[in-house]
Amino acid sequence: MNFDLDHEHELVRTTVREFAEQRVAPVAEELDRESRFPYELVAEMAELGLLGMTIPEEYGGAGADTVAYAIAVEELTRVDSSVAITMAAHHSLGTLPIYNYGTEQQRREWVPELASGAKLAAFGLTEPGAGSDAGATRTRADLRDDRWVINGSKIFITNAGTDLTACVTITARTGDDEVSNIIVPNGTPGYVISKPMKKLGWRASDTRELSFEDAAVPEGNLLGPRGEGFQQFLEILDGGRISVAAMGVGLAQGAYDLAYAYARERAQFGRPISKFQAVQFRLADMATELEAGRNMVYKAAWLKDQGRDFALAAAQAKLYTGELSNRVVNWALQIHGGYGYMDEYAISRLYRDQKILEIGEGTNEVQRLVIARHLGL
Repeated sequence: MNFDLDHEHELVRTTVREFAEQRVAPVAEELDRESRFPYELVAEMAELGLLGMTIPEEYGGAGADTVAYAIAVEELTRVDSSVAITMAAHHSLGTLPIYNYGTEQQRREWVPELASGAKLAAFGLTEPGAGSDAGATRTRADLRDDRWVINGSKIFITNAGTDLTACVTITARTGDDEVSNIIVPNGTPGYVISKPMKKLGWRASDTRELSFEDAAVPEGNLLGPRGEGFQQFLEILDGGRISVAAMGVGLAQGAYDLAYAYARERAQFGRPISKFQAVQFRLADMATELEAGRNMVYKAAWLKDQGRDFALAAAQAKLYTGELSNRVVNWALQIHGGYGYMDEYAISRLYRDQKILEIGEGTNEVQRLVIARHLGL
């Protein structure tokens, strides 16, 4: 077994880390304070090839593997979660479903612009009454005169309302006992996008509520065979969990870095607090858990790259790193003491950004259900 990353993976880490530290870090606090979408950084990520990392080059992507993608998400989140989720949601939830399940015509129409980062895409699954129970979707799409007429609503949708957004792929009931996925272009009459939602964290990411009132799209916007939407979104979520698990590791690493540096600088009782065993033990625990979480994420990504079943590993990684990031960021803020509670210190932003990692892409409770089913329970 070789745990060393190859040259290409190390190059991805170095490149994205430099971008995150030199371009994202200086404006992260300002973007968060103003709840401002990072258009300039999105353009730079597009130039770096980060918005279509695992899409083949013939469709405008970078042709990288899932391990490289996980590393990129991790490094972005280490500095700022809003930028990271903008990239991850666009790639895993916005672009990959069209590439994975679309016809060749749909791929050629949508994927090159999305993979290149010229446009963004979103995925509309969650509804006001259908969160963890995603199969309870009530949005309907009725086929009338070769057009899908959509009525319903979605909530907590990332990247749906930016100036760059091209489309959202939504789940909808196309029959009494069937769910399908349908591509809805932005600007479709009857498709209304709310103002940005105000959030505890991820404040610089775009989150909207969507409503559909007789919004009609061509019959050809159906993604994959009719009635296979439920299975499609389960597979989409499996892959998305690798992204969010990578975010858990990245945020925990960022919190650890801040705590480590602060502990060596902050002096109490005549010496740096890093010299006290209580602080040393906390940092030792943080570093140990980070090692475990990172290996879980990379294993899930590697299994996906090998074409093997990765659903269990992804759920385990997502569950563990979500709870790991909770522990690490809490310990890191505790090490900062009162200063950590002030917004001028980055740890306070990481603390707010962390909680959604235990909710989005399936709550901790849902992950345990998924894991239990894979165990045959």
